[in-house]
Amino acid sequence: MRGRVLIVAGSDSGGGAGIQADIKTVTALGGYAATAVTALTAQNTMGVLGVLDIPAAFVARQMEAVLSDIGADCIKTGMLHTADIIEAVADVIARDAPDIPLVVDPVMAAKDGTRLLEPAALDAFKRRLAIPALLFTPNVAEAETLTGLTIRNVTDMTHAAKMIHTLGPRAVLLKGGHIPGDVLTDVLVDDEHVEVFESPRIETEHVHGTGCTLASAIATGLAQSMSVREAVIRARAYVLEAILSAPGLGEGRGPLGHGHTVRPFRGAV
Repeated sequence: MRGRVLIVAGSDSGGGAGIQADIKTVTALGGYAATAVTALTAQNTMGVLGVLDIPAAFVARQMEAVLSDIGADCIKTGMLHTADIIEAVADVIARDAPDIPLVVDPVMAAKDGTRLLEPAALDAFKRRLAIPALLFTPNVAEAETLTGLTIRNVTDMTHAAKMIHTLGPRAVLLKGGHIPGDVLTDVLVDDEHVEVFESPRIETEHVHGTGCTLASAIATGLAQSMSVREAVIRARAYVLEAILSAPGLGEGRGPLGHGHTVRPFRGAV
């Protein structure tokens, strides 16, 4: 069976983002989710109240345990937080999973502004995870941090995505949800193509965890033998439906409705 996704990310006690959103997404799309938890967060729809890191050696041990028994068809990283954790995760990937597709969601800050990647860890992040990555999925703010550019429109997005591509990942999906407008635009860049995806913007506060959900949906598609483009198309459709079916929980930015699917694709057995 293909469709095994090893998720290396932080936990969200509110269930809307992080490991919790990742597991829901992979399951909804017909995959199998395993996890290595990098940090515990105390958070809800109003914001992050605290972060507790898992020791880097134990993060690595979780990954080793999964890879040595269950295995993985794709690895997805989310919140890594510290340079030590990044180094430990990269070491395991290099040693035990060099040929497994890697989706890197460069989670740097929560929607309330709480830092989820220490500034001192940025160099390790770019140095250790860019080259082995099949796909990077930054949002506009993260792309600005990675490139030093100011991004205001699709032209800027394309330029930034191309710059991030030069760091090493084979493809970059730059998410444009932070740019105002009636149309939400994402830009996919690889060695040969630039493709722009558009969808109508939905005016809602219930968008907590959209980045985690999108990256995990893409990782599931890759684990099921989809191409990057196919996985992106299905993932974007899944996130759109998840926003439309959000349960309306909480007083702030509420979670998505993860419990639906969009034509699950299981790939070859």
